[in-house]
Amino acid sequence: MTMFSCCISKHNPHETVRTFTVNYNKLLLKYIIEIKATVLEFVELTIMNRQQVPFAINLLHLDIDMAQNAEAVVELLDDMHRGERRKRRRWIRDWLLRRPALGQYETLMAELMAEDPAAFRNFPRIGPDMFHELLQVFGPKITKNHTWFRQSINPDLKLAITLMFLATGDSYRTLMYGFRVAHNTICSIVRDVCEAIVSAYAGDVIQTATEPEEWKAIADQFAAKWQFPHAFVALDGKHVAIRCPKRSCSLYYNYKGYQSVVLMSLVDVDYQFIWVNIGSQGGRSDAEIWNQSDLKLAIERGLIGIPEATLLPGDDRLIGYYIIADDAFAMRTWLMKPFSRRGLQKDERIFNSV
Repeated sequence: MTMFSCCISKHNPHETVRTFTVNYNKLLLKYIIEIKATVLEFVELTIMNRQQVPFAINLLHLDIDMAQNAEAVVELLDDMHRGERRKRRRWIRDWLLRRPALGQYETLMAELMAEDPAAFRNFPRIGPDMFHELLQVFGPKITKNHTWFRQSINPDLKLAITLMFLATGDSYRTLMYGFRVAHNTICSIVRDVCEAIVSAYAGDVIQTATEPEEWKAIADQFAAKWQFPHAFVALDGKHVAIRCPKRSCSLYYNYKGYQSVVLMSLVDVDYQFIWVNIGSQGGRSDAEIWNQSDLKLAIERGLIGIPEATLLPGDDRLIGYYIIADDAFAMRTWLMKPFSRRGLQKDERIFNSV
């Protein structure tokens, strides 16, 4: 590999890279194409992941100092990669610039907010009062400064776009034509607003009980509404469909036949979340995700205050309080699951139907 040795100085690789000519770039590219495909794959990875640089350089057996020249090779490949990108045809489409006069939020939603609050509530699924409350709570977090090139999008428009996305599930491109905001901008808006919502409300909305009295209050509600005494919470997982991440193979491919992440949660008698675990790979089972959760460990160590066993109504045996779940989970003294579906007796079938 004398070509690299003679062209990249060991003493000042950055200065050497700056003096590379276009002809040398073409020569380097031709050299890389001719090497083995496996080595080429690792070299290309250096453009996206600089942590792979020492490993890729080692594969090429460069007789130069890796620590000094790895960054030089990456910068050269980055420059070559940027030169191949397609040039931007326009800064912004003209019809997007007419958003202040014709955008859905500035026209229809503003009209509904002022004249028909009930219709507005049916649109993004919250009323005008709640909309303004959300804006007041985390509006500053999603507000960005104007620049010399363009004005930033107002936080109320960002909130409206996110609420419509969450309420309807429309694609970013569909929302683009209504709100007159580019689809790639909507992608970042939805992410930023959702993070702001979680940051502002997660601690108030999703609260896991830690005292026996709190769990008993939930258990009493279960017994009154569902006739299930001593059950204090319900556990299950939900697959949320996603687009397959790059280089994920089958990690997110679930048993239902599509790519997903798992939302696992505990809910009370009114289906309100008490605890959530979001983002596990869809290829993992509910039991595997639960067994590796912090909450299961806390329950086993007695850290969340599950009440002591008491008598059931009309019975003389002590029965502990428990979570109810489906047959994907392993039975424990604090977790109740249905009977196996094979060979069910009548009373067992009645129990499962409950």
